Amino acid sequence: MTTSAVDLTGVLRPVRQGNAFEETVERLLTVIKLGLVAPGQRFPAERDLAAQLGISRLTLREAIHELHEAGYVCSRRGRFGGTFVTYDRPAPDSAELQRLATEDPDKLADALTYRLVVETGAAEALATRFAQAAAQTASTSGSRAGRAGASVGRALTAQAPAAAGLAAADSIADARGTLLARLADVNSASPHDYRRLDTLFHLCISELTGSSLLASAAADARMRLNDLLNAIPVLPRNIAHSARQHAAIVDAILAGDATRARREVAEHLEGTAALLRGFLA
Repeated sequence: MTTSAVDLTGVLRPVRQGNAFEETVERLLTVIKLGLVAPGQRFPAERDLAAQLGISRLTLREAIHELHEAGYVCSRRGRFGGTFVTYDRPAPDSAELQRLATEDPDKLADALTYRLVVETGAAEALATRFAQAAAQTASTSGSRAGRAGASVGRALTAQAPAAAGLAAADSIADARGTLLARLADVNSASPHDYRRLDTLFHLCISELTGSSLLASAAADARMRLNDLLNAIPVLPRNIAHSARQHAAIVDAILAGDATRARREVAEHLEGTAALLRGFLA
């Protein structure tokens, strides 16, 4: 069980009206297959889902009905009812990995490049956000010290900017807490739940940048590799190595070191790429 709420904004963006039904099914399947809503957990309320996707509740119900028929979700009535995920990812299968990879040999390299560019950029952007917040805090602290002997009138004038500074500080504190929670989740995950929580950790970085477009791109990049990643056995030694790399990524981001954050993510993703190539060899 994860310790913080999942932001679905990047995945549940508005669909195009010309293909509203088909795109709604695609969006919901992405949420399910990436594990953004885990098996046994409930989707947001129908009213909220329809608003996020920019569709009618009738279209949403039709899409949910199709997913129900395909065995991905079930619906329950009553006070604690709603739409619940029933899909659970299949066990790793190296034969399936081979089949997926040989369908289009260039597809894997393309997807790995796409993911590398998106996720290193997201880590750099988030580290920059932390660096800017630290600089702003230092600047605000210095200004307060300089105003220690100022008049009451000038102090009252400064209240609005100070309040804005506090709001920004709260926002960065929340981001820090969410990132650390995701790190704790993945680094304490059971082998069965590891891939899902690893996905949440990686997507969290792009979500915390505040860019819905970047969050959407990160989810899309992960989805292109999702079946391949799920087909890899969860290897204890690799998981231990990944845990150290995850910690290094978070350390660089929280330190506001954009260059190091980008480098740590690139090194981590190259390890995943090497693992995929190894199982395909």
